[in-house]
Amino acid sequence: MGKGFFNQESETKSSDGFQGTQNHIFDDSDAAEYWANVYEKAQYEGRHRFDPSFTWTPEEEKKLVRKLPELGMNTNDFNYGQTIFLVTFLAAELPSGLISKKVGPDRWIPFIIVCWSAISAAQVALSNRAGYFACRALLGLLMGGFIPDIVLWLSYFYVSIQLALILYCFLIEGLITAIIGVLSWGLMPPGPCQTKSWFRGKDGWFNEREELILVNRLLRDDPSKGDMNNRQAVGPVALIKCLKDFDLWPLYLLGLLIYIPPQPHANYLSYILRRLGFSTFHANLLAIPSQFMFAVNLLIITRISDKLNERAIVASTSNIWILPCLIALVALPESASTWTRYAISTVLLSYPYCHAILVGWNARISNTVRTRAVGAALYNMCVQAGNIIGSNIFREDDSPLYRRGNKILLAICSFNVVLFYAVKAYYVWRNKTRERKWESMSEEERSDYLLTTTDEGVKRLDFRFVH
Repeated sequence: MGKGFFNQESETKSSDGFQGTQNHIFDDSDAAEYWANVYEKAQYEGRHRFDPSFTWTPEEEKKLVRKLPELGMNTNDFNYGQTIFLVTFLAAELPSGLISKKVGPDRWIPFIIVCWSAISAAQVALSNRAGYFACRALLGLLMGGFIPDIVLWLSYFYVSIQLALILYCFLIEGLITAIIGVLSWGLMPPGPCQTKSWFRGKDGWFNEREELILVNRLLRDDPSKGDMNNRQAVGPVALIKCLKDFDLWPLYLLGLLIYIPPQPHANYLSYILRRLGFSTFHANLLAIPSQFMFAVNLLIITRISDKLNERAIVASTSNIWILPCLIALVALPESASTWTRYAISTVLLSYPYCHAILVGWNARISNTVRTRAVGAALYNMCVQAGNIIGSNIFREDDSPLYRRGNKILLAICSFNVVLFYAVKAYYVWRNKTRERKWESMSEEERSDYLLTTTDEGVKRLDFRFVH
């Protein structure tokens, strides 16, 4: 009982998170009984698969994790389906345009929209590859004519210069999101034990043993993931409790501030390059290297954080990376070459983006499903608020070098580096304070506390913050 039920960093967990053998949190019979009661009270949808004595092999888990994104279709099947869609999409453009001209786009466009919606809805009955391929072909035939047909119709109302932006909005908002939205109704199951449906198949995606592995690996990693069911609302009282969880406020503050330093440069890089003398075409091309390195560094920093099980220090490298670039931009004389400024901006925007680390960190220390749901929303609200701030730092009277704006960014970035370490120190201090209280209790007092306390989530004495 010494470690408690909420010890977040289990010493028995392998480096890759495997917990399929014994030596996990539920080996303690009191802990297993306590959490079984919690899951039953919450009507957790996976409670019938909770089994503290269940074991599985690393090979079984790896095979199952690989199965999660595949769901009965292999890579070649998806490639064939996409090829069929694109070929039929291409083949339909001219015939559809000719039909539209004959019957009128005001009649033909509504017809093909209704038809492809019907085909999309009909995918609920898919049960094999042949049906999948047939649906992809029909969707391609029906959707292929939409773009030229809508161009024809819009040309009756707008001059050519106005059409580009309008068509772009139609394409993005109307086509892609609508299809994804329709498919999501059928493709998204409520949980790992609720994959059976008329759309996903009568047998579901997983057999009983696979469901046991999925549920128990989740609960052994974080027992609190079962303290609410997936159809349970967060009421007003619970919402207020989440808002008052001040131990999560440091992460919200990080979300508000740490993404501000690169924001103006990301928004205005092409514009700044044009103001420095580059053509629009060259400015857009010159933005590509930083975007590529940004993606690479995102993967690297996230992987390093996982391997080291370290969040604050690894995530701080995002602003440490940006800091010397901002110093250089502030210190550069006006006579500095445009290529020098471009090189510095490219390095700056190649920074290791730590958003994935912070999102996982926020979820990890929430310790209840309720707080996890509300905390994720609050964190993202802070991030968006920071984006609003960042979008207003560069002003027209400061262009094109934006010296004042870069000085402001430099000050914020410097503060952020300190803030990362201050947040880590705070959580270390909170853990030590709780550990002293916990160690001062006898085994009987700990057992009584664990089974009778009204403390919840991060307020429990046996909970430890990761950092």
